[in-house]
Amino acid sequence: MPDAPEPAGEGAADTTEQSGKRPSGRVRHDEKMTVYVTSEELLDLEHTRLALRREHGMAVDRGRLVREALAMVLADFERHGDDSALVRRLTEE
Repeated sequence: MPDAPEPAGEGAADTTEQSGKRPSGRVRHDEKMTVYVTSEELLDLEHTRLALRREHGMAVDRGRLVREALAMVLADFERHGDDSALVRRLTEE
């Protein structure tokens, strides 16, 4: 009978190091949110993802790209408040 897979924990890092594989950097997320975008926004997002891969050697999925962009916008809002890019863009509508 084959051995059961080892649970992630103490031995997981050792197995990764021994096999020569690098961790993917993926993070498990517990919450989910659905956001609808236009076709143009989705194409822009995919174009950016591909440019990051081509020009910077970064294999980033769309979810990570969106999370990073969101973090940047929220940090800018936290620092600059009324002068943030978010407030400026939302008041232009």
